[in-house]
Amino acid sequence: MSSNLPAIRGAVRPYLQKLEAGDKVLVAVSGGADSLALAYALAMEYEKFALQLEAVTIDHQLQTLSSQQASTVVSQMQEIGINCTVIKVSVNIIDGLEASARKARYEAFNQLNADAIFLGHTHNDQAENVLLGLARGSGTRSLSGMADVNGNYFRPFLGITREQTESACNEIGLTPWNDPHNKDTQFARVRVRTEALPTLEKTIGPGIANALVRSAQLLRDDADALDTWCEQEIARIDLADLDCAHLLDLPRAIRTRIIRRAVYAAGAPAGSLSADHVGAVEALICAWNGQGPAHLPGGVKVERFSGRLSLSRHQP
Repeated sequence: MSSNLPAIRGAVRPYLQKLEAGDKVLVAVSGGADSLALAYALAMEYEKFALQLEAVTIDHQLQTLSSQQASTVVSQMQEIGINCTVIKVSVNIIDGLEASARKARYEAFNQLNADAIFLGHTHNDQAENVLLGLARGSGTRSLSGMADVNGNYFRPFLGITREQTESACNEIGLTPWNDPHNKDTQFARVRVRTEALPTLEKTIGPGIANALVRSAQLLRDDADALDTWCEQEIARIDLADLDCAHLLDLPRAIRTRIIRRAVYAAGAPAGSLSADHVGAVEALICAWNGQGPAHLPGGVKVERFSGRLSLSRHQP
């Protein structure tokens, strides 16, 4: 059997090359195979680029032995020559356990003074994300999956499979942690991983995961182009006072993007708008028959006067 270590080390090099000498690099390590393999690859490569490398593990305090697992990660990082910090977070469960834990984790990451934070998401994770997006009826941006670079977050393993990271850990001699949540079918992602994707592979044919990832790459190109067009339009208009005739002439993909940006600019909480919310505003443009204002999250009110949309926010 051929070694997977050259592949995982080769995957991180182009991303390290994007950084400058002296930059501080953090690798997020849960103790699973993906993050352990990523930490090892970075440990083998970072000195060539004169970078600083540290690891961080997040203790969500959601499982009885979470602190013990965090200590295990610290020991594993010491084995490969990386200092590791444990950060304890409190998870306020609002949008479900998985989403709330993710939110708490990224809030912790965002407080860290790092030039780059490396995450161990793999090709498999990307395919699962796209399939989940399809099930939710998500738009182009969501279906484009995770970006390999998003601000100071780097995901160099989106072309590496979970099987490769598991094999690499076996070669290195690191024992991955098997998170019990990864086997709990109450989570949609687990059902996609253990039931939906295997069923699709069996009934439609092999290569479904690869096809989903290719689709995500194509959709990301489309979403980037549409977002650029939207930004060009926004640079010429006032988001608080929109001309309905101008918006009506635009493709719906651009119009709905402008609507979202305008409502968020007016004060709606980030991520709070649903398709129904956007549709209510779009009806003021495309299906105007004298209806009243659209009332949106955050107290934002959108109403039509003399062919223009006025956006205001009610202050309690």
